[in-house]
Amino acid sequence: MMEDISIEALSELEAVSELSRLNAVIAKADKAYYDEDSPIMDDAEYDAIRKRNREIEERFPSLKRKDSPSDRLGTPPSGKFAKVNHAVPMLSLDNAFSESDVADFVTRIKKFLGLEESEKIAITAEPKIDGLSLSLTYRDGELVRAATRGDGQIGEDVTVNAMTVAEIPKKLSGKNWPNLIDIRGEIYMSHKDFLTLNKREEEAGRKTFANPRNAAAGGLRQLDSKITADRRLRFFAYSTGQTSVNFAASQIEMVACFKEWGFPVNDRFVAVESVEDLLKVYNSIEEDRSNLGYDIDGVVYKVDRVDLQSRLGFVSRAPRWAIAHKFPSEKAKTLLEAIDIQVGRTGTLTPVARLKPVTVGGVVVSNATLHNEDEIARKNVRVGDIVFIQRAGDVIPQVLRAVDADRVDRGAEFEMPKECPECGSVAIRDKDEKGELEAARRCTGGLICPAQAVERLKHFVSRSALDIEGLGAKQVELFYEKSILRGPQDIFRLEERIRSLSLQPLQEWEGFGKLSASNLYASIDSRRNPTFQRFLVGLGIRHVGETLAGLFAQNFLSWDAFWGNVVRASEGGEESDDFLELMAIDGVGSTACRSLIAFAKEPHNQSMMEALLKEVAIVDAEPVSLDTPIAGKVIVFTGTLEFMTRDEAKARATTLGAKVSGSVSKKTDILVAGSNAGSKLKKAQELGIETLTEEDWLTRIGDREKIGLF
Repeated sequence: MMEDISIEALSELEAVSELSRLNAVIAKADKAYYDEDSPIMDDAEYDAIRKRNREIEERFPSLKRKDSPSDRLGTPPSGKFAKVNHAVPMLSLDNAFSESDVADFVTRIKKFLGLEESEKIAITAEPKIDGLSLSLTYRDGELVRAATRGDGQIGEDVTVNAMTVAEIPKKLSGKNWPNLIDIRGEIYMSHKDFLTLNKREEEAGRKTFANPRNAAAGGLRQLDSKITADRRLRFFAYSTGQTSVNFAASQIEMVACFKEWGFPVNDRFVAVESVEDLLKVYNSIEEDRSNLGYDIDGVVYKVDRVDLQSRLGFVSRAPRWAIAHKFPSEKAKTLLEAIDIQVGRTGTLTPVARLKPVTVGGVVVSNATLHNEDEIARKNVRVGDIVFIQRAGDVIPQVLRAVDADRVDRGAEFEMPKECPECGSVAIRDKDEKGELEAARRCTGGLICPAQAVERLKHFVSRSALDIEGLGAKQVELFYEKSILRGPQDIFRLEERIRSLSLQPLQEWEGFGKLSASNLYASIDSRRNPTFQRFLVGLGIRHVGETLAGLFAQNFLSWDAFWGNVVRASEGGEESDDFLELMAIDGVGSTACRSLIAFAKEPHNQSMMEALLKEVAIVDAEPVSLDTPIAGKVIVFTGTLEFMTRDEAKARATTLGAKVSGSVSKKTDILVAGSNAGSKLKKAQELGIETLTEEDWLTRIGDREKIGLF
């Protein structure tokens, strides 16, 4: 992997490739963070990627891209809101990750200003709020506009939403404020309000938020300002953009003015004069981090004097006079009490650590993901261990490792269940086309698994599958909730199921009437004769979508012939002729075939299929009716073709109504042998199958003249 190569070991060619990769990764992460308010990586990982990009550029300055992330901030406005041009760009901050980085920052400042190393310079320190940057424009003391940072040059107009934030003054108080001023700060949400919001969302059956930053950023960028008002957002003021007059000589004076004018300012804001004191402030804030009541991810240092800030100016996307000293991801130790298995809507089994509750980053953590069985083995964690917990980027709790892995009385190694805890079906790890095991273990129960049933039933009745009009997502959820639907067979027994559960007739339910109930029953009955392809799609077998379902239908025509083949393959295994026959279909891979036989082997699925097939009569696929010499015949190509590629030959055969197979069997009608034909030709001759040269084949299908063979 390119990311594993050290920067010093990169060649110029490798550096070009790596800069391209990093640019794409950073752009994707920026879009998720700034536009979608849903980060895809934690801060530490993001910072490391940006650092690697910058260091490669420093080693190969001539290779720096025109669209380098080093010169880019955020993302362009989304288009949901009007655009706002920032009179003074809203830039980001460079990061410091160590004490030496902080010392280097101060040294660079003094060197740039021509100061002696021993001279003191006042630098402010304040918590770095983990929220959304906002610029507020006041004219004659009245709030006239609020804008997000956007890409630093152009932001989004969120004035209406900002007006709902109680901590943002609609009119400045005090005196001596400039006639025109941009006051900048951070929108955030307190831990208390965040927990209240998530509890409310959970009780309403809606999706909860991963962290306060996502909730705050998403709240400010709502098209409905009532939602913004309901989020109880907060604001800290910390700097300015454009201003009609210079009103403060220092950051200290500036923040004092903000407070006088009615803005909340951070009570941990201080000014010191040495690196040692900056680090003391940093350590003090980090120590109190969990008690602040809101999320922070570091400490911001700024040169105090405004005139020195002006002299220092900017470099790339950040000021020279400020830096963010980032916190490492916060960790804690606690007891791993149990490992439970959660089954997702697609059948993935995910191990979850149940922990003795511990506070990490101001949040009480009692559960953490363990991802999959390989991760558990790699980290070597067991029930009863004391483990390190980290909230990655202060977002998702994760188990890092065991603290006491060398103790002699440890519990047994964790074993992933081979059966689904929800339905008892076999849980397997699929193999990819290379034959390698996938990381996730999945339940094969599909439609009969309670964890998957609702989503699977929705798919079964969807437009691409059985397309049952009037039976949409809401109706499926309602019928499942009332225990009427437990499998697809129950759809065709809907009226009977309602009656057997002693429920009111459907026409008496809220939202239904005599006509709508009658129409739904009629719609269901009209789908008792699904086509081969639609029925197979409806089963929702992993890796078997519309395209493969069509290939199976085209090659087998009869559902009974196809399903009989699948059942025999599930009994005979991957070496059986039946499995090889499935694999031989051009365009069908081993992964899909394994999914088919895993589905067919599961006893719960066998029972479901038996019940379902009593309710429906599957319409066989129509044979190709093209009037060609090879319509409906099974063709195999082998050897090297001279006049067209193998893919062209297969495509041509398919358009003429033939079925192309990848292996020779008794069902093969014609083998087309190019030069260097091998075992397939020998087997075809042994089976007495008609064999043609490439020229014979072109003559048979009438293509000799097209390619100049007369």
